[in-house]
Amino acid sequence: MHTIIHRHQHQRFPAAKTSPDFRSPHYECMDQPQALKLAVYVPGVDATGVELTTQGTDLHLTARKPHYLRVNWPALHLESAQRDYVLKLRLGVGYDFDALQASMTRGVLTIVLPKRRPALTEPVVPQRQVA
Repeated sequence: MHTIIHRHQHQRFPAAKTSPDFRSPHYECMDQPQALKLAVYVPGVDATGVELTTQGTDLHLTARKPHYLRVNWPALHLESAQRDYVLKLRLGVGYDFDALQASMTRGVLTIVLPKRRPALTEPVVPQRQVA
């Protein structure tokens, strides 16, 4: 009787796990009557490190921290705290991306995205009672 032995496809010394270069920031979304207001929390980022782009109905935010080289960096374990932020949101077609406004205050990026007014395809005719 023959026995087939399958070899395991694992390495003897597993490779070190790499952490992602970016992390997702915390954010709040407030739906107002005339606009959508986003508050994105990116501590440690100044206004020059923020890149905000739109593509179709998507909003892409990249916020980079200034990275400082510390003398005792191996002892502090700051790898996860020094990662930059990336946020990708699909917002939809109901917003005017050309009128987007953004401001940065104390690590909070505030984005105001006005809503589009619905285009009226047919003129509104007032109703009247005939009979």
